[in-house]
Amino acid sequence: MPVSRYSKPEFNPYGDDAPITVDEHWVAPRATAPLDATLSLPGSKSLTNRELVLSALASGPSVLRAPLHSRDTDLMIEALRSLGTTVSPVEGTGEYGADLEITPAEELIGSTTIDCGLAGTVMRFLPPVAALALGPTTFDGDEGARRRPMATTITSLRALGVDIGDDGRAALPFTVHGFGRVAGGSLTIDASASSQFVSGLLLSAARFDDGLELRHSGARLPSQPHIDMTIAALRARGVDAESGDDGSWSVRAGAIAGAEVAIEPDLSNAAPFLAAAVVTGGRVTITGWPESTTQVGADLADILPLFGATVERDGDRLTVTGGDTVRGISIDLSTGGELAPAIVAIAALAAEPSEITGIGHIRHHETDRLAALATEINNLGGAVVELPDGLAITPQPLHGGLWSSYADHRMATAGAIIGLVTDGVLIEDIATTAKTLPQFPELWRGMLAGGL
Repeated sequence: MPVSRYSKPEFNPYGDDAPITVDEHWVAPRATAPLDATLSLPGSKSLTNRELVLSALASGPSVLRAPLHSRDTDLMIEALRSLGTTVSPVEGTGEYGADLEITPAEELIGSTTIDCGLAGTVMRFLPPVAALALGPTTFDGDEGARRRPMATTITSLRALGVDIGDDGRAALPFTVHGFGRVAGGSLTIDASASSQFVSGLLLSAARFDDGLELRHSGARLPSQPHIDMTIAALRARGVDAESGDDGSWSVRAGAIAGAEVAIEPDLSNAAPFLAAAVVTGGRVTITGWPESTTQVGADLADILPLFGATVERDGDRLTVTGGDTVRGISIDLSTGGELAPAIVAIAALAAEPSEITGIGHIRHHETDRLAALATEINNLGGAVVELPDGLAITPQPLHGGLWSSYADHRMATAGAIIGLVTDGVLIEDIATTAKTLPQFPELWRGMLAGGL
């Protein structure tokens, strides 16, 4: 049976604006009634970092409207600046921060060190850019980043003639010795661990001497929508880029146009807020929802009704309303692995068992998300079993306790979802949400108070 949704909370989630903490941990706000909230969200991290890279490689200046300002995008900006790109805020713009003006360097210069933090887009998108610079560029990051797979980036660039020193680790730290050009040509890689390996090569490929003909050789390619996003961004800037039907892509050599680009709200970051409507039987509306998009978060409109919710569109407003109960689901989430933590959190609060598969690749994200989700839900009384490529969830009454975030923003927000209907959930390191949504604690409290 699902956990009881409502009881008297031990604190007032509508009170003081300061984060509520117990022994340095964030007390997850407890819903006392079905939610009724309307929110707007900051820009997409995936789109912002792709457009920053393309702007740095473009033939002229670019302006990004409503970009995301977060740890991941700040790391990307600082990395591009260290290679010679000028990135300047446009004063007085943006609900969630300034617009950005980007002026490409006449010549990219290495002889620098790039801090990747835990940003997969920085560690996978920028080594090909550094190969186009003159001089060595060393890549390093947080301790967790050194455990993330990087062999495909390193071996693929070496196959294109790029000199990379990694002492045989095939992981961070490593150094790209750039000579100002990359030959390009034909290349086959195994991108089974991350679609970012594909996107990282495609984003720079128009600047390669011979462009790039790229083919994936692995059994499964995760997160195909992210590659579609990369191809769409390239084509919008005048690049001749195509996707084949057989796991192949081509980018012809040519100029990347400067552009003015409006960044969509981050639909993946909408996941915990829309999940909140499902688990409380309430209603949450996200404004600014695009009519069409390559963002994987758009799949939420199809996934959440499987739990018994209803989804309505009214112009640029998407509203999710929870049902009387939360149904269990069985789903292959291979195209939207980044949504898995929120989906698993809902499943742990359902009235029926669920099985979520196709997400083996999320073992290699900021942490092993399959192991982390199973561990944290089970520590609160749940019954989650790891599968080779997913999780089997048998709902059990949950109790309070410490929810570890593993320095993973989506683990932290998954714990917040469970805390909405479970007394006494304490989130360790809620500040890790600054990776892609620095405003998360404020937006979460605002949602419980009816939205901002």
